[in-house]
Amino acid sequence: MKWLLQMVLIMILGLFLLIAPRIGGYVADMFQYASIDPDGAFMWIVVHHVVQTLVILLVLFVIAKIGKINFRLGTGDKEAGMKYLKRFMLFFTIYVVVAFAITIAADAFQPFQYPMTARNVLGYLGFQLFLTGPSEEIIFRAFAMTMFVVIANNKRLHERLSYANLFAIIVFAMAHMAFSFNPFRVSYFLPQVVLAIVLGYFYGDCYEKSRSVVYPMLMHSFSNVISVGLTVILSLFIGV
Repeated sequence: MKWLLQMVLIMILGLFLLIAPRIGGYVADMFQYASIDPDGAFMWIVVHHVVQTLVILLVLFVIAKIGKINFRLGTGDKEAGMKYLKRFMLFFTIYVVVAFAITIAADAFQPFQYPMTARNVLGYLGFQLFLTGPSEEIIFRAFAMTMFVVIANNKRLHERLSYANLFAIIVFAMAHMAFSFNPFRVSYFLPQVVLAIVLGYFYGDCYEKSRSVVYPMLMHSFSNVISVGLTVILSLFIGV
């Protein structure tokens, strides 16, 4: 019966992790941003991420206080974390350059999706830099992986992959899909989901090795900023 209880609790955890962003979206829909963000480039998603983070942090701090659980919000093993971060930055930069080169060669480049104004570019880049990493890594690494270990176990599927990281990868990938229930439909952009799975693995692996969410935060923000930044630069030269 223990395994059945664990499965139910894991399903509840996964559902909560997917509901938190929906709460963020619901709150973000309550406001009008035309005076600040007339093109809708960044303010909705800023409010969305702030709210979803506050929801998770509230639950996290309550659980940490009651259960004396360490969610690894500190700097952890700085040497291991910085080593992982530097390697990731190098290899991801190479990947982005190669991927964009192939995309341009295939005439499949998608320019920046909003008008190229300073407000839109700086607002969207600022969101990617300051909110994506902290918000999503607190949710999908610090909270998701730690709670999985508390509920289930700290065992590994493979020497390079823990069950906790696998769980976080699956939920992280699902968070990059759109679900509707009336009628039921799942929509997604396959390359984005695949990239979320790959990056999710490295974020989780770094979280475990460094014993800190700080370095996955930096990795996540870096990956988003360099991708968006290069998109902006190329949009200026290739045209919208």
